[in-house]
Amino acid sequence: MVLEKKKLKREFYNRDAKKVAKDLLGKHLVRRSPEGKTVGKIVETEAYLGKEDPASHSYQGGKTERTEVMFGQPGHAYVYMIYGMYYCFNTVTGEKGKPEGVFVRALEPVGGVKLMKKRRDLEDREKLTNGPGKLCMAMGIDKKLDGEDLCGNKIYIVESDPTKNFDVKKAQRINIDYAGKAKEWKLRFLIEGNSYVSRKPKG
Repeated sequence: MVLEKKKLKREFYNRDAKKVAKDLLGKHLVRRSPEGKTVGKIVETEAYLGKEDPASHSYQGGKTERTEVMFGQPGHAYVYMIYGMYYCFNTVTGEKGKPEGVFVRALEPVGGVKLMKKRRDLEDREKLTNGPGKLCMAMGIDKKLDGEDLCGNKIYIVESDPTKNFDVKKAQRINIDYAGKAKEWKLRFLIEGNSYVSRKPKG
C-alpha cells in the first residue's frame, strides 16, 4: 500500500522551469481514474524554456490551440501526441503568460503496478514507464487530461521522502536535433544510477 504524501502546491510550479525540472526528481506522480490509482516516482525530466528555447513548442511566442495551456497558470498538465500514437506529459511552469514547462520522461513504478502491467500488456516492471509514451500508457494519461489542474484530484504530484537521497545527473535533451545549438543545452535531469531512466547519458 502506498501512503499519500503532501500534494505540491501551485507555488512549486510558479518558478523557473530548470529549478522545477530538477526538484521534481524523486517526487511521486499520482493518477486517479475509474480503473484505479497508479503512482510513479519521477526519475527523469527535461526543462523547456519557452519563447527563447528553439526546442520548445512555444518558441518565439507561438501560441496555438495546442500550446494555449502553456501560456496559462502554472501547475497544469500539458499533454500532446507524438508520431500520431503516443502521448507525452508535461507540467506548466513559471508565471502566467511565460510558456515554460517540464517534460516528464520516465517514472519508477511505485503503486498500482498490476494496473500498469494490464494497460501495457507487459510484465517487465523496468520497461513499464521508462519513456514518455510508455509512462503515459501505464498511468492512463491521454489528451483528455490536457489542461488538467495538477492541484486537483485526477492527476497530481506529491512530495518525496526527504530521507531518501540521490545524486542528480545533468545531460542534453533527447530527440531535438532540429533545435540548433539548443540541442546541446544540458536541461535533462535524472536520478543517477536509476534503472528506470529512458536513456542513459553519454559518458
